Amino acid sequence: MANIFTSSIGKKLIMSITGAFLILFLTFHMIMNGALVFSDEAYDAIVNFLGANWYALIGTVILAAGVAFHFIYAIILTLRNRKARGTIRYAVAKKEPGVEWTSKNMFVLGLVIVLGLCLHLYNFWYNMQWVEITGQHVNSLGYSPKEGAVMVRELFAQPCYVIIYIIWLLGLWFHLTHGVWSMLQTVGWNSKIWMKRLKCISYVIATIVVGGFVLTAVILYIQSLM
Repeated sequence: MANIFTSSIGKKLIMSITGAFLILFLTFHMIMNGALVFSDEAYDAIVNFLGANWYALIGTVILAAGVAFHFIYAIILTLRNRKARGTIRYAVAKKEPGVEWTSKNMFVLGLVIVLGLCLHLYNFWYNMQWVEITGQHVNSLGYSPKEGAVMVRELFAQPCYVIIYIIWLLGLWFHLTHGVWSMLQTVGWNSKIWMKRLKCISYVIATIVVGGFVLTAVILYIQSLM
């Protein structure tokens, strides 16, 4: 077990597995938010179905724990790597062949994602599920936790929030394009034949997930102007 946390392959495996939780979390919420574009009633039905039910709480805890561990472990690894490099990191950096910009800046991109995720959780999870769990009838925005569609539409009617979310999602896209193929490579798909295919798959997955979020935010803003 110790080798998993100390070996290079073990560390990558942990980051890959916990990264999968992030992808599942984002994919589910992208689909859920996309329902609002077509129907407020459909979105509210999903919100009310999940709510504070035990299965929704268990799913939320599992996904949240995986995502939290992914980012916490990334911070630990980054600090360890910086300590190991010592003063070497202050030398003039040279571009290493075959090393992408995203792979060298995953920690910075991760921080952008964490900050955006915290804002997202406050705006939605805290004002919906948490309010219902604690038995409150009105959240900090003055709405019932079951009035999800109204809250989301009010948020994305503000251009500043749309811009903030797009910046966050841009960082998320870069993080996922590297993370997905790195995850697949770690679990064994690392042949030369599959490398280009894995990178193509990662770009497709990242673009679909992030594009779904961006499209929803933009459409909701446009609809607010009508």
